[in-house]
Amino acid sequence: MKINIEFDESLTENEIIIRCASFNEEIHRLQTAISDVALFAKKLVCYQKETEYYIPFDDILFFETEAGHMNVHTKNQVYMIKRRLCELEETLPGAFMRVSKSTILNTNRIYSITKNLTAASVVEFAGTHKQVYVSRHYYKPLKFKLEEKRNAL
Repeated sequence: MKINIEFDESLTENEIIIRCASFNEEIHRLQTAISDVALFAKKLVCYQKETEYYIPFDDILFFETEAGHMNVHTKNQVYMIKRRLCELEETLPGAFMRVSKSTILNTNRIYSITKNLTAASVVEFAGTHKQVYVSRHYYKPLKFKLEEKRNAL
């Protein structure tokens, strides 16, 4: 694979073009990776009471619905957003994954997974007491996604 970078000072926005003989799995992974990098550079509008915050996606550990509200958890804070979990799931970068009926987590921020054969497994994040539960239904897809990421490196 060749990689070329061209500079054009007349551009008002950066543009990435992928030229390929055919669309295959490698090209699809490349497209997804580039899209994720672009999305991770953006920020999510979150709220605490009347204050609006702009949180980078990489700082987000997980999203969780609780008592009809959507909470956004970072290492030290909890914010609220005005969207539903299913809406978020469709628009989040590829590093985010639903792991239960009420939770989407950032797979880039996982520190450990404690497997439980009879109930939900526990995911922990580095540097914080926060943790989430992965339902049995989502455990295998999560492990598969983490394995894919490890193999891509």
